[in-house]
Amino acid sequence: MVFKQLIIFFSVFTVFGMHAQFSLQGKILNKENKKPMENVQVWDTFSGNTSLSDANGNFKFENLKAGQHTFVFLIDNYSYDEKTIDLQNDSQRTFILNQSINLSEVVVQAKKRELFQLRRLKDVEDLQINAGKKTEVVLVGQMIGNKSNSNARQVFAQVAGLNIYESTNCGLQLSIGGRGLDPNRTSNFNTRQNGYDISADVLGYPESYYTPPAEALQEIQIIRGAASLQYGTQFGGLINFKLKSPSTKDLEIVSRQSFDTNCGYSTFNSFSGTNGKFSHYTYVNYKNNIGMAPRENMSLESFNAYTNLNYQFNEKTKVALEYTHLSYLAQQAGGLTDVQFYEDATFSNRTRNWFRVNWNLLTAKFNYQLSKKSKISLIAWGMNSSRDAIGFRTDRVSQLDNLSEPRDLERGDFVNWGAEFRYLTEYKIDSKINSTLLLGTKYYHARNAQRQGPGTRDAEANFNFVDYPVAELPTELRQSDFDFPNLNLAVFGENIFYINDQLSVTPGFRLEYIKTEANGTYRAVNSDLAGNALQDSTFVDQRSRERVILLGGLGISYKPKQFAEVYANISRNYRSVTFNDIRIINPSFQVDPNIKDEDGFTADFGFRGRFNNVISYDANVFGIWYEDIISEVQRVGTRINAFGEEVPAGRVVRYRSNIGNALIYGLESLVDWNIKESFFKNEKELRLNYYVNLALTQSIFTQSEEPGVKDNELPFVPNINLRTGLKAGYKNFLVDIQYSYLSEQFTDATNAPQDLNDNQSGIIGSIPAYGVFDLSFSYRYQKWTLETGVNNLLNEIYFTQRATGYPGPGIIPALPRSFYATLQYKF
Repeated sequence: MVFKQLIIFFSVFTVFGMHAQFSLQGKILNKENKKPMENVQVWDTFSGNTSLSDANGNFKFENLKAGQHTFVFLIDNYSYDEKTIDLQNDSQRTFILNQSINLSEVVVQAKKRELFQLRRLKDVEDLQINAGKKTEVVLVGQMIGNKSNSNARQVFAQVAGLNIYESTNCGLQLSIGGRGLDPNRTSNFNTRQNGYDISADVLGYPESYYTPPAEALQEIQIIRGAASLQYGTQFGGLINFKLKSPSTKDLEIVSRQSFDTNCGYSTFNSFSGTNGKFSHYTYVNYKNNIGMAPRENMSLESFNAYTNLNYQFNEKTKVALEYTHLSYLAQQAGGLTDVQFYEDATFSNRTRNWFRVNWNLLTAKFNYQLSKKSKISLIAWGMNSSRDAIGFRTDRVSQLDNLSEPRDLERGDFVNWGAEFRYLTEYKIDSKINSTLLLGTKYYHARNAQRQGPGTRDAEANFNFVDYPVAELPTELRQSDFDFPNLNLAVFGENIFYINDQLSVTPGFRLEYIKTEANGTYRAVNSDLAGNALQDSTFVDQRSRERVILLGGLGISYKPKQFAEVYANISRNYRSVTFNDIRIINPSFQVDPNIKDEDGFTADFGFRGRFNNVISYDANVFGIWYEDIISEVQRVGTRINAFGEEVPAGRVVRYRSNIGNALIYGLESLVDWNIKESFFKNEKELRLNYYVNLALTQSIFTQSEEPGVKDNELPFVPNINLRTGLKAGYKNFLVDIQYSYLSEQFTDATNAPQDLNDNQSGIIGSIPAYGVFDLSFSYRYQKWTLETGVNNLLNEIYFTQRATGYPGPGIIPALPRSFYATLQYKF
């Protein structure tokens, strides 16, 4: 009842007021050579808003009050400039900056540091429209925490409502969900890097095996549900990792050496610079925790490299080339039963489980300024990647690894390419209504393959298939070989109509053509009770499906005051079935052969803003309506008989199917209070912020033909998701303490509770509530920076995942307490 009252109270709360507001369009030129200056951060000290200059030196502020405004131009890490203007109406100004003002390290830090760690996307940023949407931008450079292991609790501390799998891969993969979406490998978001896709297959297998390291990130852009119109059909929205831009110096080198008691040694080194029209940014990252992992049979070694080459032909034309590589090998300790977990969370009875990733992305970009108000961009990318998993993964998690049996081997090869074109223009209707139009199209083609079968008997990281005689194979042979050709063509558009200085309306559409195919074979062996093979059969499976989907949406933004905005949006979402929903053979997990796509809507209503540089806030209610939601229930498993028919197999499995229709709704809120600006305004070298990030979420299956599901809660929906913390600092010393709490959450649609006596599977049951503290410090001296701290300060023993396959099956323990330290040198 209290929860519903909060929703009702928030829904009727709005802010009113009318004040004359103006816009400023600026252009920044270098005093020495009169060339445009890119990536200059502009800060309006009057409103607290910021902007960033583009490749042509242009930046823009909207909804500014009349009067004197002082703009601070942060040119790079070592210089800044200030300009004061008297704004009486809409204005266009050119600012000539001197790039050679050198500052002390203390002044640099005070000027460069943002007042808040989170910002919102502007109505128009780059070639994307964001008006009326729920947006969040994590300023990773302002983060105080464990960047060497990309600690997701700290990186996403102020992003409301995210549910995070905290496994043991030390930041190599990110697994986040939200609003009732499965966090596994961030598969319910459209995941991008610098604007292009990085997941295995956007439609057929949207899992992200690669995540850029936090040390390389400038910011992380997150757009919720209504992002479906510009970025694809996913219910979760967009996550775009924006890597650091080239330095304006001739050469800048950053070297970071880190050690973590759980994740071992890490080295991150970047090289960046600008020479005339050419600019570049490159990083190399290596990690190794062999012999230092918190569990037995668990280790990793990874190598990640990235390079970005840019050439500015003139003020209007810019081209870029980017290449990303990640390769890593990890030994996986496997999952635990509930009994094993609470007896000893560091225990492992899997000695032969390994996981390997080889990820390669190549991207070309073209940007052209057609006129002062119009521009285009074209991005083309290609992927040639793979992931391999081998091990012993019976559904009886407590069973010791049978060293005489061949291991189960899965291989996925991902070869795909795509291109996205965008056109953005500003225009007027009847000389009164300002408008911004975005039109775009996307082509995506993939031909991916997935093979499964017996591997070697040894314990090494050997990923070769072996053709054994049938008599030597396990009772449950898991063998298949499939190709998945996918084709996707999309046309999309959005238009901001500025009705007046306060109100804007943004309708949009996305027309999708999707063709998914599955062509392959799978093999089944039926055995008697003694394990003797009775029938060895191979079946052909060919499927093809085409559909045309029209997504529509509408966003509204009302800005009655400089410090307040009311926003609302609604859009249709759609999610196609994935590879694993089509064909995968798993002894503890089965898929309905008639599974179909999900459909639904997402809506937001909220208010946000900044007040006098003291408070940054964002609060919204949301709702997601799902039709044919794909989820999991407990069922008696099946096997294939000699006629290709499914018959009962006599064991209980987790069964994945279209369970029914569901509703998810809740309240998400973030308040970041700048205590320093409230009580210590004259202390220029002091920093003191306190934030509270709270999400209250409810969910219900409104209809289901599955027994015992209707009126249940959805999986992965903790009712309470809280993160709160204090950030403090004086001069170059900074400290951050953070607390994270998630209430209990279910892992299947039947809402099976946790069974503390489970000594067999560890697959079925809820995830108990947990709370974790993190403490971090940072100190900078001239060109040196020391970062250190403790993650999981009180050594909470908890878990966030019950895996049905790799890296389990079973409970995957979260990391215990760890100490970390990073030494950085920048020159």
